[in-house]
Amino acid sequence: MKIVRTDSELQLPHVDATLRDEGHDLVLLPDGVSEAELADAVRDADLVLMCYTPITRRILDSAPRLKGIVKYGVGIDAIDIPAAIERGVPVVNIPEYAEETVAEGAFALMIALAKKLQPLGRVMQRDGWAWPEQRWLGSDIAGKTVGIVGLGKIGRSVARMAGAGFRANVIAYNPDMSEARIQAAGASKRDDLQQLLSESDFVSLHCTLNETTRGLIGEAELNAMKPTAYLINTSRGALVDEAALLRALEAGWIAGAGLDVFANEPLKRSGHPLSRLFELDQVIMSPHLTFYTKEAMQRLEYETLERCAEVVSGKPVYVKSHDPRLRAQTRGVIFG
Repeated sequence: MKIVRTDSELQLPHVDATLRDEGHDLVLLPDGVSEAELADAVRDADLVLMCYTPITRRILDSAPRLKGIVKYGVGIDAIDIPAAIERGVPVVNIPEYAEETVAEGAFALMIALAKKLQPLGRVMQRDGWAWPEQRWLGSDIAGKTVGIVGLGKIGRSVARMAGAGFRANVIAYNPDMSEARIQAAGASKRDDLQQLLSESDFVSLHCTLNETTRGLIGEAELNAMKPTAYLINTSRGALVDEAALLRALEAGWIAGAGLDVFANEPLKRSGHPLSRLFELDQVIMSPHLTFYTKEAMQRLEYETLERCAEVVSGKPVYVKSHDPRLRAQTRGVIFG
């Protein structure tokens, strides 16, 4: 088969070697490949593997032989799922490979913000030492309120770390989840997002990006937060109105932010709408790599090859995700 894998900067050595050893024609395309270039590459492709590159209706219409799309990752917002369903092309993601991993990453950002590790690190690099002045006064997580927006598997892991691990008060906003389930996860339910934001010392985002959650955290929501509170986003950049977030950080509406994801990636030190973030001491940024550990990547490669094998052999593709967009598929899939 001809297999096209986009976003080749994310190295998958075991996946690439295995597919080639099996005799497939594997074409690797970089991040930022144009829609026209991708459409040309998939004209005779049987399988597409993607991570970030948009798979649009035009791409699908250009690939009459396509038998499946494997997202080697979780988020599926870059794929035109309705167009794939119309074409009968199964779409599958790898939803479970980094649940604890990303939760750990979110908590690492939380700790770094609370302890002012970013500005302290800069001063240590420059001066070699810092004395206990008021500007370095950090805060405890114990006894604080951690608000979690989206209590899926990653959100539940963060709730466990914050509550059982650090003895924080954990509250959660997840409108479709019952109070009993939220309590079982170690959190107290909040039915109103603004209420959660106003109570929280740390707000961590863990919801899926879709049309109802895009821009979920805007100017009104940022204004609802305490001026001493921190926002942490390891989910999707577009959950936040980033222009409003930049204003909030510069004006002191909130104390700071820990950001692993951005609506427009990659970030750049100049010429990017968020370039100003590099100058702010109260912001810690990570290049969308909280998922990137040895253990998580091993799981990702193993499961990606499992899904590829199903497509190659003509078997139904195993969909583990409970995302309703993937559950709307009726052809070429089985659900776990």
